[in-house]
Amino acid sequence: MFEKLFKLSRHNTSVGTEVRAGFTTFLAMMYIVPVNAGIMSLTGMPFDALITATAVVTILATILNGLWSNTPVAMSVGMGLNAYFTFGLVKGMHIPWQTALGIVMVSGLIFLILSFTKFRVWVLESVPVDIRRAISAGIGAFIAFIGLQGMKIIVNNDAVLVGLGNLHDPNVLLGVFGFITAAILYAYRVKGAFIFSILITSITAWGFGLGEIPKGIVSMPAGMGSIIFKFDLMSALTLSLLPVIITFLITDMFDTVGTLAGIGMRAGLFKDGGKELQKTLEADAAATVIGAALGTSTTTSFIESAAGVEEGGRTGLTAVVTGLLFVTTLFFLPVYKAIPSNAIYPILVMVGVLMFSELKNINFQDTTIAVSAFVTVILMPLTYSITLGLSAGFVVYLLLAVFRKEFDKINAGTLTLAVIGLMAYIFH
Repeated sequence: MFEKLFKLSRHNTSVGTEVRAGFTTFLAMMYIVPVNAGIMSLTGMPFDALITATAVVTILATILNGLWSNTPVAMSVGMGLNAYFTFGLVKGMHIPWQTALGIVMVSGLIFLILSFTKFRVWVLESVPVDIRRAISAGIGAFIAFIGLQGMKIIVNNDAVLVGLGNLHDPNVLLGVFGFITAAILYAYRVKGAFIFSILITSITAWGFGLGEIPKGIVSMPAGMGSIIFKFDLMSALTLSLLPVIITFLITDMFDTVGTLAGIGMRAGLFKDGGKELQKTLEADAAATVIGAALGTSTTTSFIESAAGVEEGGRTGLTAVVTGLLFVTTLFFLPVYKAIPSNAIYPILVMVGVLMFSELKNINFQDTTIAVSAFVTVILMPLTYSITLGLSAGFVVYLLLAVFRKEFDKINAGTLTLAVIGLMAYIFH
């Protein structure tokens, strides 16, 4: 059955290898369940329901991709856009979370429709690869900034906007401990480094009385009635929110393609005339629509899938195994609720570090690229908005290309994105 469904022999793999790879991917990305619930609950959405929704969308999206595209790619709620959903839209722009879910739904539906056209290729060919890298690095800086604020390592300072927090505060020191733990485990390539970091930091907090010890280990899953199908499409469909919708669409597209390119290079995938890549993109877009309906932010392909690929995962069976293993996360609500926030925020900083590393590949010898990339990266955390950083990058890129007479760098895609970017400032 597995051979017929997943073509194991064609991919030079076996059931045992795929199961082991699926378990490895599960360990690597298990952290997303408590982390995403912790972030999105700051919007006022119920934490318990978000735990269930995050687990369910991960299960459905990952199994869907495994069966539809036959690739070892797991999917869940994307880090970066979930932070933007919470801190940029709901807390920053004071948009109700129902409207924010509507924005995610609209962007997901557009992405799903465009996944069956050549628009994806057009956008990717229109935007310079270095600008795409800058977007990734900027989002990394943005979520790392949020993580440092959450840990209270970075605090408000009326004289200079921000300053260093109180390093004598035990909770702040717990956050520092959590970050160092996560960094060391990741540096030693420990499988499941982030989830182990959360556990070690939480146990430390409980031991020193900095958090409430779990009242139990397992329980029945919480209901999702308070968030499922609560997206508000009508409020999302306004001209002022168009740049935000485009931001979610473009960022999800770049994030997905970048992730799949990295995984594909390691696993030798996506060589079959682009068919596997196309189907994975379709599954990714469908997953975002499913996620918005269930009450979560944008769903995307997870780079942690590379951990399973390193273990030999080559087919959709790896993804199916990962998805099935996530069923277990539905029953650990008492433990998740007892995790201190300063065991969660260090993971945001570490994810930011990984995304920020894209800067090393940018060609800073090209002035147009260098300035545009810098503006993109620096404005995302400083304006607390991925939209404004991304938009400014496109506008500056177009202006510099025009004034430097680099007309070969201008095409319909960059012009369109620059105009949309300008709208973000007009309607801000």
